[in-house]
Order: sequence, then structure tokens, then C-alpha cells
Amino acid sequence: MGALRVIVLFVLAAGAEIGGSWLIWQAVREGRAWWWAGLGVMALGAYGFIATLQPDASFGRILAAYGGVFVAGALVWGVVVDRFEPDRWDVIGALICLVGVSVIMFAPHARQPA
Repeated sequence: MGALRVIVLFVLAAGAEIGGSWLIWQAVREGRAWWWAGLGVMALGAYGFIATLQPDASFGRILAAYGGVFVAGALVWGVVVDRFEPDRWDVIGALICLVGVSVIMFAPHARQPA
């Protein structure tokens, strides 16, 4: 259950952060209504709270690992929402990031007590 919780929370955090950023981008760069940016700000706030639900107590470790999830998630968002076509180097880079996430989160680190 521990690994599943970590993964689900990272996916939710990525959806909130990437979606929030996209909504703000749409308002500012694409001329959408101002309330799109407001929704984006709320989604970005939700991202901050979702990150606190991770079981590991180390902010630095969570944020470092999440960075790799963000990279892969942003490419997936681009494919699904913006019809972006990643090349093999985009995919390889994202996979490398996800390997890094796995090492940071699931390797047998010497854990500090919570």
C-alpha cells in the first residue's frame, strides 16, 4: 500500500500543478477569460496541499522526486491535451527521470525518524 499511495499522490499532485499551470497559460497566453487563471491558482494551491500527504517526512526528498514525475507528467499532458508529439529523446528523458524518482522514493535509504 505504501508504494501505491506514493504513486497516486504524485499523479494527483502532477495533475493539479500541470493543470493549474496550463489554466494560467490559457488565460494569459491564449486570451481565455480571467477566471481560467483563478482556477489555475486554486489548482496550484491544491498541489501544495497534496504534496503534504506523502508518507515520507522529508520535504526535500519529496520535492526532488516529484520533479521527475512533473517532467513525465508534463509530456503526457502535452500529448493528451495539446496534441504534442514527443520524439524519442523526450521519452528517453522522461523515463530517466522516472528511474530517478524510483531511486529517490523506493531505494533503501537510511531514513530519519519522523
